[in-house]
Amino acid sequence: MFTLLQAQPGANSGLSMFLMIGLMFVIVYFFMIRPQRKRQKEIETFRNGLAIGDKVITASGVYGTVKSLNQGEQYLTIEIAKGVEIKVDRNFVYQDASQQQGVQK
Repeated sequence: MFTLLQAQPGANSGLSMFLMIGLMFVIVYFFMIRPQRKRQKEIETFRNGLAIGDKVITASGVYGTVKSLNQGEQYLTIEIAKGVEIKVDRNFVYQDASQQQGVQK
């Protein structure tokens, strides 16, 4: 009454498998890898362009203002309150979100 149609094993099954794997790689690249690389380049550009007086946020959520760049060192000094300065590793400093959107606090 009902007939089941099955793909016949042959040369096309191997080719279609490689095409599917290639298609999945392209999808992963454009939706995951490429945007992440772009974001990393933006963060690196920001860190290289830091100047005294820039508002930043640390990876732990501390807001502050850059007071000293300490050229040649792996850290910079930020002021988190009047007269309170801390040293922070450059890799843990990000641009203040309010500065990205153009909103002033």
